[in-house]
Amino acid sequence: MTRGASRGIAVALGLVALAMFVALVAADLTGATAPLLLADPGPAVRWGIVVARAIGDVTAALTVGLLVLAAVVLPVSRESTRETPRANPVALMAAAVTSTAWAAVTVALLVLSFADAAGQPVGGDQFGDQLIAFVRDVDLGRGLAVTAVVAAAVGILAAGASTVRSAGWLAVLSFVALVPPALAGHAAGSSDHETAVTALGLHLLAVCAWAGGLAALVLIRPSLTRPQLLTTARRFSRLAGWAFLAVAGSGVVSAWVRLGGVGGLASRYGAVVLAKSAALFALGVAGWWQRRRVLPALEAGRSRAFARLVGVELGVMAVALGLAAALSRSAPPSGGAPAVPVDLAQSRTGYPMPPRLDATRWLTEWRPDLLWLLVAALGVGLYLAGVRRLRSRGDSWGPPRTLGWLGGLALLVYVTSGPPAVYGRVLFSSHMVAHMLLSMAVPMLLVLGAPITLALRALRARDDGTRGAREWLLAILGSRFLRVVTFAPVAAVLFAGSLVIFYYSPLFELALTTHVGHELMALHFLLVGYVFVDVLMGTDPLPHRPLYPLRLVVLFATMAFHAFFGLALMNGTTVLASGYFGELGRTWGASVLADQQLGGGIAWGIGDLPTLLMALIIAIQWARSDEREARRRDRAADRDGDAELVAYNAMLARLAASDQRQQEREARQSRP
Repeated sequence: MTRGASRGIAVALGLVALAMFVALVAADLTGATAPLLLADPGPAVRWGIVVARAIGDVTAALTVGLLVLAAVVLPVSRESTRETPRANPVALMAAAVTSTAWAAVTVALLVLSFADAAGQPVGGDQFGDQLIAFVRDVDLGRGLAVTAVVAAAVGILAAGASTVRSAGWLAVLSFVALVPPALAGHAAGSSDHETAVTALGLHLLAVCAWAGGLAALVLIRPSLTRPQLLTTARRFSRLAGWAFLAVAGSGVVSAWVRLGGVGGLASRYGAVVLAKSAALFALGVAGWWQRRRVLPALEAGRSRAFARLVGVELGVMAVALGLAAALSRSAPPSGGAPAVPVDLAQSRTGYPMPPRLDATRWLTEWRPDLLWLLVAALGVGLYLAGVRRLRSRGDSWGPPRTLGWLGGLALLVYVTSGPPAVYGRVLFSSHMVAHMLLSMAVPMLLVLGAPITLALRALRARDDGTRGAREWLLAILGSRFLRVVTFAPVAAVLFAGSLVIFYYSPLFELALTTHVGHELMALHFLLVGYVFVDVLMGTDPLPHRPLYPLRLVVLFATMAFHAFFGLALMNGTTVLASGYFGELGRTWGASVLADQQLGGGIAWGIGDLPTLLMALIIAIQWARSDEREARRRDRAADRDGDAELVAYNAMLARLAASDQRQQEREARQSRP
């Protein structure tokens, strides 16, 4: 083992030890390790959970950080080719080790969590059978099992991966493994549980990318040359800046929901939150100092200051991770406790039954969805920044495109946070309004904004051996997956076929009863709608762009199927997701079946207007395409003296002469 590898392992073990120590001290402060009055599982379980969480958080952060570095920050290896860029092999192998450790610790945490929930020590009669039932029937058990399986898969795949594309997909998979803890912790039981879950999920992703990336940089530093280290430090500094903003914003929202207000800061739980906030502030200051002073020193060849600052940052990050592990085990103050259900709807959806729907409430009833609000805000900011960059260098970008994009995002916020979302949980008809807007109206406006074209023109290409946003976008545009899904018949099948699969399967009720299912439903219909609309009427560069007659055929065939789906709902007598809608206790409005039939009419009726608009836009594009082709031919004729027409006339003349000669031969042969 080399000296650099030994130093990296020592740093990783030191981070784990510091995080464990801080977690144990903080958990003892909040009373998380105190004996339970009833069914106490014993000190080994109480303290073991805290230790396992701390180790799991550190190994998860290291895994995510290593894969993110390999995908977007580290220069490609020397064995790379233009077609197949190779990722840093040290980062991938280290990710395989840390991810395997993450999976093993999660399994241990699963066992300890069951023992804690059951109030018994590990082992004993029927412990194994009860543990299996815990994984099968309890959200916490299922979530930990999913994390363990996904982390193990990342470890296995990372050991055999070699390309930057593989590192990117594994980074996404590691992000998926972080989601279940957000769904099963205290955030899931908060009074505003959906906001709390979203905030905690974003917090975990940003923390792991930031803290894990910095620790990963220390682990693989011995394998980097000085120019590579400078490039990596610069790229990671920008990534860390975005991660800091995400951590700070999501942390404020999560703490506010779980503390129940400023008064919660006076509790012991609040004291730990304040300590974690102080650590975050210190890390922000350190990041600013690094960008301002340390990176120029590293560029000048003075790497000692960089090493000292990174060491301090890692220590503070380990403290923050330890505090986070203690908070995940500790109960928040009463202000963050779940609200007592006031009706059947709240017991099913987490929110009270909204008032009777009327015309004014289509504008006044709002329930902000943090995830889509952030998506919209990010979309507005990045798009306007791209337009500004184009104009700063003298390039033009049409205002209609900008208005289309902004209008699409505004409508997206209305659908996901406004009345369609509020009443979509209790009325099938309102849900169908949201569905139609999300899958047709929003994509049409967003496609008019041509965001891919803007990104390709505004993003700067990297020339330092790393792969940034522009390089990843080009890789996605050239991928086999996108070539398949942008083939017009496939896009149409995804758009229309997913209706039947979703609504006539348990997926519909799963989307209504779970936060992740609801968000994935919205994401799916937004994406398939966007792909379908972009293939038919978009201007962005795609692998496939069918001829205009085929576009109209695909459009009308798909919309005919869509209308058939609406008619099936209108005439149907079986209630979809009856176990959900039938238990809401709604006392106003139409019956469940009548409301579903109304939703079928909405699906049939609303689909006609977007279809006509799309057909009109495609026809206009077709006409303009013919005009452009005609102008192109005219310009070519002016340049070469209409050589194409002359050649064509010459060909006709040759054919006529050949026919004349053939006729003369036949005439001579027919003479006696």
